[in-house]
Amino acid sequence: MKVRLLTLLGATAAILGSALAAQAQTALKWAHVYETSEPFHTESVWAAEEIGKRTEGRYKVDVFPASQLGKEADLNQGLKLGTVDIIISGSSFAAREYAPIGVTYFPYTFRDPAHLIAYTKSDVFKRLAAGYEEASGNHITAVTYYGTRHTTSNKPIAKCADMQGLKMRVPDVPAYLAMPRACGANTTPIAFAEVYLALQNGTVEAQENPLTTIEAKKFFEVQKHIVLTGHIVDHLNTVVSKNLWSQLSDADKQIFTEVMQEAAERATKIIEEREKALVSTFKERGLDVAEVDKADFEATVMDKVALEDFGYKKEDWEAIRAVK
Repeated sequence: MKVRLLTLLGATAAILGSALAAQAQTALKWAHVYETSEPFHTESVWAAEEIGKRTEGRYKVDVFPASQLGKEADLNQGLKLGTVDIIISGSSFAAREYAPIGVTYFPYTFRDPAHLIAYTKSDVFKRLAAGYEEASGNHITAVTYYGTRHTTSNKPIAKCADMQGLKMRVPDVPAYLAMPRACGANTTPIAFAEVYLALQNGTVEAQENPLTTIEAKKFFEVQKHIVLTGHIVDHLNTVVSKNLWSQLSDADKQIFTEVMQEAAERATKIIEEREKALVSTFKERGLDVAEVDKADFEATVMDKVALEDFGYKKEDWEAIRAVK
């Protein structure tokens, strides 16, 4: 009888211990709009697992890809509503909370990916990120190179003027609209998840995205020409909600930051390697991949569009351009 009682007590203690451990574990939602094949997802999954390991299981992070928890605007709103804890999103959405940070999307701001990464380690980035955090409460932990944005079209484009009257899908983001509108395109905002169908049925004749996105979203199946306009060297922020960030201990903040920055570096490396290979890949698939006179595009943008029209400060733009 005594042995049986001890056995029962031991079993009860084990159950209680498991219950307490489960209680102690915090479940978090990490969401983005990208496909499961893209490094923004694969490295987010790696980071989620790594956070679990480094916090000894105190956090369980589930990653929701491909707009499962909503479009990008919904995810940013979700940080406020508490429906998501961590997102990967562009500075264009951060700019809705703090306009100056959107200057990074103004055409021809960055020379190349190396310039972008140098910017993320600069004082001007720290200042802009701090401004966003003050305005929104959310904290940017890491920045990933998203890719250099190029144009796909149903017709050849060699110079800026060739885009005159072109029906073009562009995200509903002021800085993204600058180059197409300066060149005379008729821009249309269509949700990211709906772009393929819009190109397929002729609702729009062109769109712009990095080569890696053109591949992942299979836009090359419904477009004949890839035009290497290289107008925006793009990036994504890993953003932690105000609610979660405020609850993390200093030690956990350090862990989350280190892991997310490692994941960003891993994804950045993958994107750079893929971009180098994709030009020849697209040519092998029979697409017309054309170089353009970027100086013509840049000169037209600078002549027809003012930074101040978008709420950006010229001194911020010049400080970014000066980063080495």
